[in-house]
Amino acid sequence: MSEAAPPRARRRRKPPRDAAATMSLIAHLTELRNRLGKALFFILIATAVAFWWYEHGLGEFIRAPYCALDPSQRAFDTTDAGDCDLLVTDVFGGALIRLKIAFIVGIVLSAPFWLYQLWAFITPGLKRNEKRYGVGFVAASSTLFALGAGLAYISLAKGLELLLGLAGDGVAIALTAQDYIGFVISLLLAFGVSFELPLIAVALNLIGILSYEVLRKGRRWIYFLTIVFAAFITPTQDPFTMLLMAAPMCVLFEVAIQIARVVDKRRARRAAIEGFHDVDDDEASPLDARPTALDDEPVAGPAAPTR
Repeated sequence: MSEAAPPRARRRRKPPRDAAATMSLIAHLTELRNRLGKALFFILIATAVAFWWYEHGLGEFIRAPYCALDPSQRAFDTTDAGDCDLLVTDVFGGALIRLKIAFIVGIVLSAPFWLYQLWAFITPGLKRNEKRYGVGFVAASSTLFALGAGLAYISLAKGLELLLGLAGDGVAIALTAQDYIGFVISLLLAFGVSFELPLIAVALNLIGILSYEVLRKGRRWIYFLTIVFAAFITPTQDPFTMLLMAAPMCVLFEVAIQIARVVDKRRARRAAIEGFHDVDDDEASPLDARPTALDDEPVAGPAAPTR
């Protein structure tokens, strides 16, 4: 009888490949078009909501820092009516201002939706650990932007009071709506974007481009350049607003440096466990020359043939 054939080794099933990671160029462009269309749809919906909201509290919220000024600093003082007005100098000025505010607020309100569309388009090309980091970066960047914009709004009234007070007594300021809204938006964006810079340093460290040693040695320069950056980027150009931006940025950069220190320590620990971090590419890997322990009982060999 013929011997039974050995059982076939089971083939390991390959994990299903992501269809989005194997698309052609045309398919990627189609996917990008669809994602952009969905993102614009959410932005338009949020813009429509913000356009309606303008007459139900949003406009008063934006004008609040200007209304908090001393009445003597405003040319059109309507404090008896419990309100304050901005000047519009052309026919389409009011409509354009409302549309501009509604569009910017719509982008902010719909940020979770269009960020998801962007993330869904990028995700197939990322590794598993990069995908995990990406979710945290989206949440952290949104939080930092909101924190920066909040600090800008707090400093807005103080900055206006300081700048307009430099005109001296007997001068009433008649701000146009275009100038004031543009000033407010530029200040909010400057603070929000500036608070993202320490997060970029953390991202560069996580992907291995920027090390903790470089950040540690350049700490003084980082703080100095942060103050210079705050002095140039703040639209008000006053010391109060500059320090209000620079101080939290320095704290955030210090947090980023400490995060880089922890990340580099973990990276070095993993490399030490592998044991090959000191070996050059053209050098043989180190071998353990120590003798291994033998078993207590000798292993029985093949039986000797009998004569």
